[in-house]
Amino acid sequence: MNEEFWPVADLLAHLTGRWRVERDVRDLASGDEGRFEGVVRFTPLTGGGLLHEESGAFTWQGVTRPAARTLRFLPGPTPGTADVRFADGRPFHQLDLTSGRYVADHPCAADLYRGEFTVQDADHWRTVWRVGGPAKDLVLTTDYVRG
Repeated sequence: MNEEFWPVADLLAHLTGRWRVERDVRDLASGDEGRFEGVVRFTPLTGGGLLHEESGAFTWQGVTRPAARTLRFLPGPTPGTADVRFADGRPFHQLDLTSGRYVADHPCAADLYRGEFTVQDADHWRTVWRVGGPAKDLVLTTDYVRG
């Protein structure tokens, strides 16, 4: 992977708009693999921040189903940062892309989600979430392309 990262001075301005999404999901315990393909739209929220609305199709074990999720990216303490929350307002993680790379942790019950965010350039970024716990051993790699 490219070790050169693209710094983001204003995270919310950078993310605003439509992105194509491709996510590969690997279950390291079973060897199963899945794939999500769709779009995410970042649109302004009243009062500041962005609504992240993702929709598409997820294929797992040969079965394809519609899939969607909603997050809120609220303004962080500086323009290159955000406070990422679930749709219901619960905290998910902080995000700081001023260097073009950030690692976030999210404990969820007995599992730990560790996400690495990297920005390649103005139109490409990636997240890699590693999920570990008593019942989970997953890697989710998502590529975002503007457009």
